[in-house]
Amino acid sequence: MKAMSCLQPAAARSQQPGAEQADSQGWMVPILPVLTGQGRELEPPPPGPWERLQSQETPCCFPLTVLFHGDPMAMIQNVGNHLRRGFASVFSSRWSRKSASRAEDTDSTMADGEGYRNPTEVQMSQVVLPCHTNQRGELSIGQLLKWIDTTACLSAERHAGCPCVTASMDDIYFEHTISVGQVVNIKAKVNRAFNSSMEVGIQVVSEDLCSEKQWSVCKALATFVAHRELSKVKLKQTTPRTEEEKTEHSVAAERRRMRLVYADTIKDLLANFPIQDDLESRDCSHMVLAEKTRVESVELVLPPHANHQGNTFGGQIMAWMENVATIAASRLCRAHPTLKAIEMFHFRGPSQVGDRLVFKAIVNNAFKHSMEVGVCVEAYRQEAETHRRHINSAFMTFVVLDVNDQPQKLPWIRPQPGDGERRYREASARKKIRLDRKYIVSCKQAEVPLSVPWDPSNQVYLSYNNVSSLKMLVAKDNWALSSEINEVHLYTLEDDKFLSFHVEMVVHVDAAQAFQLLSDLHRRPKWDKHYRSVELVQQVDEDDAIYHVISPALGSDTKPHDFVILASRRKPCDNRDPYIIALRSVTLPTHLETPEYKRGETLCSGFCLWREGDQLTKVSYYNQATTGFLNYVTTNVAGLSSEFYTTFKACEQFLLDNRNDLAPSLQTL
Repeated sequence: MKAMSCLQPAAARSQQPGAEQADSQGWMVPILPVLTGQGRELEPPPPGPWERLQSQETPCCFPLTVLFHGDPMAMIQNVGNHLRRGFASVFSSRWSRKSASRAEDTDSTMADGEGYRNPTEVQMSQVVLPCHTNQRGELSIGQLLKWIDTTACLSAERHAGCPCVTASMDDIYFEHTISVGQVVNIKAKVNRAFNSSMEVGIQVVSEDLCSEKQWSVCKALATFVAHRELSKVKLKQTTPRTEEEKTEHSVAAERRRMRLVYADTIKDLLANFPIQDDLESRDCSHMVLAEKTRVESVELVLPPHANHQGNTFGGQIMAWMENVATIAASRLCRAHPTLKAIEMFHFRGPSQVGDRLVFKAIVNNAFKHSMEVGVCVEAYRQEAETHRRHINSAFMTFVVLDVNDQPQKLPWIRPQPGDGERRYREASARKKIRLDRKYIVSCKQAEVPLSVPWDPSNQVYLSYNNVSSLKMLVAKDNWALSSEINEVHLYTLEDDKFLSFHVEMVVHVDAAQAFQLLSDLHRRPKWDKHYRSVELVQQVDEDDAIYHVISPALGSDTKPHDFVILASRRKPCDNRDPYIIALRSVTLPTHLETPEYKRGETLCSGFCLWREGDQLTKVSYYNQATTGFLNYVTTNVAGLSSEFYTTFKACEQFLLDNRNDLAPSLQTL
């Protein structure tokens, strides 16, 4: 048989491997080497040695000079089986080496920062089909909310390693509509993890496949809570690597603080700043009774509406809420409204498969070109139940657009006495808070005026902006070392509009002690000659205060400078966070500019204090130089002056001299 020609005669085994010889029938067959390791011939092995032979990691060929007894076809089949196993071993070992090599190359690339992708990042792309759209042929916001929630939940679960539920959603502003045939690209990643909750950042972009154009649709921030049935969840911390990730990680703690005080902010605004209504002065001929806009709808939660734990998807609840809110808004304007914004809201409790969800919506207030619709969600299990669980409440802002996409004027709303009038006034308060958050919290740092008017009704957001601006400055990557004198380091950062500097030193003082000493601006004139006097104007709360600072004249100026400064301080959320003392200028009607002083302004400055060890703290001072301060900064940066060094050495001595004065007050830190 020609198939038997692979079995070479014993005489041929003495020839060199790789040569060929003719068999008895004239077939040229290769002479294969024998795998003995020492050049010895391999005798027919028993089953044990065969298994040892198969376990060799790098066989290059196989011993075929073996005597077989029995059926020739069985012998050929046996040889084929051993060949397959051997080749599988060869390729498996080679594949393992190549995979390990690729893994090493990937680690090297990741270490260099090239091709880096956040490990919690999840992306979703969806083509908008007719079944996803509303009556205008645009993607329904409810459908978009479901996609957003699903993507964000997958990102949260990727980090947590266990099921997660939606706890809250921050304000969402919809900047662009999405048409049929376009693609929705959603990207979500965990910005920061706390104990059992985490903040997830979401970006939504629409894409036209024909023109290759892309538009930003919205950005969102959601909070998810990790949930495990039998044990309490303690989330691992995220490790930010890029400048963007470091900024989001740092500012996430401040956003969390703002969410926790949101309900109190509304109450304080309504209690201390009564909202004046103008119901009596409005034109009653264009007024609609609020009760005519009321909508109630019920939904049965089925398995497709729930996650793998049986809890209703937060995005599904938001989609149902958007549906009833749109109906209520349509009853006021008698047109097809467009959802422009969703107010920050919290899920108060879960719902499961089998629950009945009742959605109630009503127009709370109508402004000139927009209206607020309130939606309440309640759940019950059985029809006989009298008690209903409050799941969620949200407030949505709608507009009506004309053919040119311009908002149309809306009719006024006439609220019912009692609860209707309360909701009417609260809607006005929420509108003010939305504007504060949008133009103080959400705007870019460079777009914020130097001196922001101080208003107690927006103090939460001014404080947030003060701290987050400093954190964003700290998180920048391109700081350059300009000078170093006796372990005092001076760094600079050149942006398009600003020159910033950063002075850093390590002092042998506990971080909490340094925080207490440096956050008391009354004591700053003891070490900083640029602070001639400091007056406390207003103690806003435990963490925020407003000071009036007098500074001596700088350079060619003949008048001393004065500043009205908001000082905001923050304790660290965890061991990796610094203590923060943030400073920025504000405007007060009681402290206007006077001829005696030249009004100075600071956009972003303050201290970050990192605990480096027991009784060891890294003190870093940051300042984004304004025009009036620029000449002084450049003189020090260029090495023409050593005032920075002198000032910070005085600061170090001040901390060392006074570190034992704060023992009682440090017990609260």
